[in-house]
Amino acid sequence: MPSDADPPSSLPPYQGRTIALVGLMGAGKSTVGRRLAERLGREFFDSDAEIEKAAGLSIPDIFALHGEADFRRGEKQVIRRLLERPPHVLATGGGAFIDADTRALMRERAVTVWLNADLETLWRRVQKREDRPLLHRPDAKAHLTNLVTERQPYYAQADLTVHSKDGPHAQTVNAILKALQTWTPS
Repeated sequence: MPSDADPPSSLPPYQGRTIALVGLMGAGKSTVGRRLAERLGREFFDSDAEIEKAAGLSIPDIFALHGEADFRRGEKQVIRRLLERPPHVLATGGGAFIDADTRALMRERAVTVWLNADLETLWRRVQKREDRPLLHRPDAKAHLTNLVTERQPYYAQADLTVHSKDGPHAQTVNAILKALQTWTPS
């Protein structure tokens, strides 16, 4: 018999956890994340935007002035701080889930959702923006292809996988909400 302290069973298991979106640049984490937060009535945070606020620099400037390793250290700290907040929706940078400590922390405190987009979709999306320091190179598409291959095994460790396709963002939000209904804590 449930006690008065037990949460109502009608609440979905993810209710008390942050929803953390992971995946490559261009997968739609920020755009979809804002809409998901709105649908769930939660705050939205973008770890890249929070890093820029904390550093007082843009991400391309952080990379240029301090390098990727320094950026990743700051990213780890910002994500740890964000995961201490009440449940929200968190869009993470493309490399955040690669770090073993960050991945473990996210899996402990959040429901991780991999927004998985195919290479051509990612390429179409990232070409529209100039703020992708990892792609500031002549072989940008080849490098993105390598990132897809290298990072897929890490992203595959997320709690849930949702395909991010071209089309209305509401479709991806609905797919995430449907996937969240299947999630159970491990």
